[in-house]
Order: sequence, then C-alpha cells, then structure tokens
Amino acid sequence: MKPGFQKYIPFQPQKIENRTWPDKVITKAPIWCSVDLRDGNQALVDPMNLQEKLEYFHTLVDIGVKEIEIGFPSASETEYEICRELIEGGHIPDDVTIQVLVQAREHLIRRTFEAIQGAKNVILHFYNSTSTLQRKVVFHMEMDGITKIATDAADLIYEMSQPMIQGGMNLRFEYSPESFMGTEMDNAVDICQAVLEHLHATPENKVILNLPTTVENCMPNQFADMLEYFIRKLPSRESAIISLHPHNDRGTGVATAEMGLLAGAERVEATLFGNGERTGNVDIVTLAMNMWTQGVDPELDFSDINKVKEMYERCTKMPVGDRQPYVGKLVFTAFSGSHQDAINKGTQYMKESGSEYWEIPYLPIDPADVGREYEPIIRINSQSGKGGAAYIMEHNFGFELPKAMHPEFGHIVQVETDRVGKEITPERINQLFHEEYIDVDGPYYLRKHAFQETVDSEGHSRVAFQGTIQHTDTIFEVSGEGNGPIDAFFNAIKGEKMARFSFLDYFSHAITNGSDSQGVAYILLQDQRDGRKYWGVGLSHNINLAPLRAILSAINRAKRA
Repeated sequence: MKPGFQKYIPFQPQKIENRTWPDKVITKAPIWCSVDLRDGNQALVDPMNLQEKLEYFHTLVDIGVKEIEIGFPSASETEYEICRELIEGGHIPDDVTIQVLVQAREHLIRRTFEAIQGAKNVILHFYNSTSTLQRKVVFHMEMDGITKIATDAADLIYEMSQPMIQGGMNLRFEYSPESFMGTEMDNAVDICQAVLEHLHATPENKVILNLPTTVENCMPNQFADMLEYFIRKLPSRESAIISLHPHNDRGTGVATAEMGLLAGAERVEATLFGNGERTGNVDIVTLAMNMWTQGVDPELDFSDINKVKEMYERCTKMPVGDRQPYVGKLVFTAFSGSHQDAINKGTQYMKESGSEYWEIPYLPIDPADVGREYEPIIRINSQSGKGGAAYIMEHNFGFELPKAMHPEFGHIVQVETDRVGKEITPERINQLFHEEYIDVDGPYYLRKHAFQETVDSEGHSRVAFQGTIQHTDTIFEVSGEGNGPIDAFFNAIKGEKMARFSFLDYFSHAITNGSDSQGVAYILLQDQRDGRKYWGVGLSHNINLAPLRAILSAINRAKRA
C-alpha cells in the first residue's frame, strides 16, 4: 500500500486508574434488544415489506427477545404503518416491549407519539450526535448547544408521555449520545446526566442510556476503559440502565460487547447474524451462544438455528456466510486430518466415559444444541487424514472400523481425493469401502457351506465346517474342525493355496438393530511369504458367515494386490 496511513488521526485512549473490568466474567444474560427491524432493515438494499417484517417480528418473539426496536415511525409513511399494524393487529405479546427510534427534533417526536397510541409496553428511544468530529464538521456547534438539543427533546418527551402513562401505557425512555465512542467521556457523562435529570429518572423509574459504538474506532479493551470511566463518573448511575449498541467496523463488535458487559453494561442492542450498516451490528446469535459455551444461559432459544437462518435469508435477501459462527454451513465441519482424528477420539471418549460434559476437541458446542445433529461434522478432501474416512463410515453408515484399519482405508480414500482434486461425498466413501472390501468376489468364492456344532459333557464346543469353494473355473470341497467357525474354516483350507495366510486379528459388531440385524466382521490376515497384511470385511445376517466372507475378502485383496 502507498504510505497514506499518515492522514489518519490515532484514537486517544481514555486514561483510567485501577480498572476492574479485566478481572470480571460474564455470569448472566444481559437484557436483549433486537434492532433488526430498524437498524438492520435500513441497511438492506431492498428493505423488508410489511409481511416480511411481521414474520421477522414473530421469529424474534419465538426466540425469546423481549425488547424489539420495530422502526423509525416518523421517518416515512411505510414505517408508520408497520408500527400501527403491529399494535392494531394484535401481534405484540403482553410480555414484549416495542421500541421506536426518533431524532431529537420536535416534529418527529410528535409524530412518534401518534404512532405508538394504543400500545401496552413501549420504549421511546431518542438520540442526537455528540462526537467531536460531528460537532466540528456537521453541526458547527459547541457541546452546550448539543446538550440543549438533547434536554429540549427530553422535556418535550416527558411532557407528552404523562397522559399516556396515566392512561395505563408502560412507557419508558431511552437516550443515545450517538457516536459515543468518538465523544470526550466527560462530555458524554455531562449530557447523559442532564438528560436523566430532564426525564426525572429515579432508581424506581430508570432511563436507558444507550452508548453506541456508532463507528468502531478503537480496540475493545479501550472501549471497556471508556465505559468503566463513564459509569464511575455518572452521578445518577443508579437511575440508569447502561446499554450497548456495537457496530463492527473493526471486526471486533462481539469483543466490544463482551468487554462492555464486563465494564458494567446491562443491556445489548444487536441483530441476527450481525446485519446492519457498513460492516454490520453486533451479532446477537454469536453473543448468546458464546455465553452458552461458558455454561451461562443466554435466555434466548436458538435450538433450531437453521429455521432462524432460513427466515433471515428469505426476508432480508442477505446470505449467511459459510463460516458465520454457530450457523454457517461449515462451522461444525473438519477437513484437516489432525482435527478429524481429535474429533473422532473425543466422540469415542464421550461414548465410553459417559461424561456429562461436552468434551470434544475443535467443537466448542454440541451441534445438536442448535438443531444440527444430522449435519456432517467431518468431510473429506485431500487435506483429510486416516481417521476422517473411518468417522464417516461409522457415523453415516454404521461401520466401526478397527483402529488398526484406519491407515489402510484412509490411504484408499486419499488416493481418490487426490485423483478428483476436490471434496468427495460420504456416499462416494461408502462406495469405495464396498468396492475395496465387500464386493471383492474373486478369485475365491464360497459357493455353499455348512456348520455343525457339538458340545461335550464338560461344555467344550467343537465346530465342523464343510463347504464348496470356487477358484476361477475350479471348484473344490473342503472340510475341517475347530473350536469355532473361524478356526474350523482355517483348518478346512489347510493344504490349499489359501493356507499361506495366517490369522492376526478379528472384530465384529452389528450395524442394524432388531432380530433381523446385519453383522459385519473385520479380519486381518498376514501373507507368510512376504509379511504383508491385508484387511477383509464380511457382511451377513448370519453371525457365522460374516467372518468367513471377511477372510475371503482379505485373501482376494491379497491376490489382487
């Protein structure tokens, strides 16, 4: 880049002594306020129509959001009508508060009061810009003039609210010193204190002070310092609810919100998936689910996150990125071989230990918590390792491959991914498995067989095997006895060319439930001539036949090699 960075004025951090926020942790959910229908909507290329806004509103209610900013009813007739439809159409539950935004201008305030007539629970949110930059280049006004704009609006709002409050409306007030982050903190304290006084705020009737990161122009830790300083200096702190409204210009909106909560904020204004002006607002989903991972109940319901995502994309015409935390298509997917191996081992650990805690590496939450239990966690491409293919075979198709078999099958899959140069599907992996191990029916083929078991008076079992084996065009009979079906079969083929293979290992399990379950056997043989080892796999509803097919699978694979 050309050396143009010198034209930017560095942010000047707020000096604060004995800060306390770094030692704190988030232990409870904040008050959530969705600003999707106002801040999020105004950032859309094509703003939502009435039906889309209604569907969006009801989704927010279903999630559990209790404060919802529905729009800027004085801004246009469309915004006004949406406000009236929500009120008159009976869309607002009794435990949900609608919030309306208005600039600190008299005619807009009066229009806003008309818009909220008949509502039960309302937050009237007014604002004016207070930043050093806007005072200089937009308003050409000193701080006293900016404060007067805010207090004049507060006086009018308080006066107009009294008849409504006396009529039974639960009407509360919210004030935002817009561009708070770009305002000198002592000035921000003074204007907010003045507004609290003009609105007659008390500890019993608190006013929301919303401190927006309108443009994110400093690091999250610096914002937390500013916020702690502001709260310490505010004389009427007990009469205020401290609210945050982070934007994401630096890409640290979530961190700014979390550190703001540590610094004393009690409320957060946010949007689903971070929609908003420029780089967006802070994402309410990420904030809530981050708390979830720390054992803190966010008091919001994202148990069917795909449904929320589908509504969002349809109503806003905005896509959710594949790597968006918790909801993106690929966020619970591992391609890396080492990641896949760790996830696989974590899954086995939880199954074997019965742990009550979620302890799987690389997965901060259980995908089932957000309704994604049926989506693939491990997907296979050329970067994947030996454990990934085994994970797919177990979790998609029920084959629990022995650990020692993972490298062999993993290599087979990797050869295929290198050949095609892209990700391969679970169905293709299953096809490779069957082609390599199960559908290997030559040169040796078991045409028919019979077992006979006898048990002596001491309970010792002997198994006799008789069968017909075909090798290309040759058919021959074999028979033998042993202490079980596998031993009897090996004794039967002694003297044949198959006898050069020695038995090393055996695993078996059922892959379907019920009386008609199908069993799978894994057999490891070693060719005594060169020492090479071969796995074979056999499938059958007959528990005695599956290992025989696995033995022939291993022998046939050796012959093919």
